[in-house]
Amino acid sequence: MSNTRNSDILILGGGVIGLSVALACLRAGRGVTILEQKTVGSAASHGNCGTITPSHLPLHAPGTLAKGLKWMLKADAPLRIKPSLNPALISWLLRFARQCNAQDFRATAEVKAKLLLASRARLEALIADEGLHCEFENSGTLYVYRDPASFAAAAADAALLPELGIACDTLDGDAVRAMEPALNASVVGAHFHPGDARLRPSAYAVELARVVRAAGGVVEEHTAIDGIATNAGRIVHVDTARGRHAGKEVVLALGAWSPLLGKQLGLNLPIQPGKGYSITYTRPARAPVIPMVLKECSVCVTSWASGYRLGSTMEFAGYDSSLNRVRLAALARGAADYLQEPVGPKVEEEWYGWRPMTPDDLPILGRAPSLANLTLATGHGMLGVSLSAITGQLISELLTGRAPALDLSPYAVTRF
Repeated sequence: MSNTRNSDILILGGGVIGLSVALACLRAGRGVTILEQKTVGSAASHGNCGTITPSHLPLHAPGTLAKGLKWMLKADAPLRIKPSLNPALISWLLRFARQCNAQDFRATAEVKAKLLLASRARLEALIADEGLHCEFENSGTLYVYRDPASFAAAAADAALLPELGIACDTLDGDAVRAMEPALNASVVGAHFHPGDARLRPSAYAVELARVVRAAGGVVEEHTAIDGIATNAGRIVHVDTARGRHAGKEVVLALGAWSPLLGKQLGLNLPIQPGKGYSITYTRPARAPVIPMVLKECSVCVTSWASGYRLGSTMEFAGYDSSLNRVRLAALARGAADYLQEPVGPKVEEEWYGWRPMTPDDLPILGRAPSLANLTLATGHGMLGVSLSAITGQLISELLTGRAPALDLSPYAVTRF
């Protein structure tokens, strides 16, 4: 095809991961083209709650899978595994089950904390240096409890975080209500993580795209990938409805869609789409100042000057594209148990998105084993925004021949 457009670095996917990689590569003096099937940041980057959370421990805590199996037939459960005979999902669940033990939980937490803390520091610097207007604030986060037994059981996680270098303060009911008056009298306690932060994720993605373009990067939206050709252990070109692209280096940053393209390339990427939901409102009069997770119902609550969002839940139901109103309703119902004013006066958006979940809750970063010019930057689970800045740095260092700031071996695809 004579109209092939050649790029130095061709990035597949225009979410916060692809955009962060692009910006870091541009700042390192490389040329970049991004191909995005819809608009930048329109998938999992768009409707999440925008919390930056070094405090987030791995999903595979002991007992997590048992909860999921117990809740399989409960449509509004915080974690729902839809009954399925899908071999990829069954294989993923078996791998996940093997991780649900204290030893692997601790090992993953130690590795993940280093990545999250590095990204937290770099993200704040990046937002300041690049002038990104995304409602970033050093807000901390609260993990809030109504059930005394649940609060007591969470003490072990609260004790683990300082061992990982992450500050955590334990507050009783009176103390947390004094800190956050939006909470009601039913709250018995909370853990406050002062090192966490928040931003408006859709604005963050738009701002990243703005500075990528200003730095000379090309961002092609509405450009779905139709096919991909390889030869002699390299990606030769990528076909789209809008033309053919080639890159000296290619970065796979397609989030939950990564395993679908990976399959075409002979790569087995053990990523399942973990479906999350959110409802965005205009701000209630008594909107919380501090982002929080309402732990018993696993609902995340975030306020910005520009709006108010309830989000979270996790549903493993494949690439089901329906907006499940039962699960949406569970967000507002859960918030009503904790907050004096749980919803805003007007619904602005009801949303779902697929998070790219790996069975060990760590991203996949690094060179692909069988294609010399392919690098993987995917599998960030629920933490794409939190991990975006360090992912951009590490992948840029890899592509520009510098020593990565962190050891990439724990995130290599070959670990599977």
